[in-house]
Amino acid sequence: MSKSILGTHIVTQIGLIVKDVDVTKKKFAEFLGVDEPNAFWTDDIEKTQSEFIGKPCLAKAKLAFFKVGETLDIELIQPDEHPSVWRNFLEEKGEGVHHIAFQIKGMKEKVSALGKVGMTLIQKGEFTGGRYAYIDSMGDLKVLLELCESD
Repeated sequence: MSKSILGTHIVTQIGLIVKDVDVTKKKFAEFLGVDEPNAFWTDDIEKTQSEFIGKPCLAKAKLAFFKVGETLDIELIQPDEHPSVWRNFLEEKGEGVHHIAFQIKGMKEKVSALGKVGMTLIQKGEFTGGRYAYIDSMGDLKVLLELCESD
């Protein structure tokens, strides 16, 4: 058996694109029988240093997270109007499952390794405590990948 290209096989997040985080988080809370989590907007480009298809990305998203296991979150993502991996998905496919995420170490090396097998970087950025990268793995895996690396 070969070793995972990411160095892990544990999914840490399932991300869903939604039109309205507040409406959807209420429905998820009712379904799961838990309190509604707080929703918040991602930081501005000055902090995130985000890039979408290799260019500066002004996009922000409103997020809410549900802890659904010891290591798994459901992330609800409401994109703003700016071009981004989130906005493109909403416009092209509508609401639904957007990505699965893995917590990794060695972001640059993992992005490079995935690129060598035809899974290319779409969007990347920083957040408090780490960084993320969205990888186009639709052709092979039928879902986008998100790589998350903590400091």
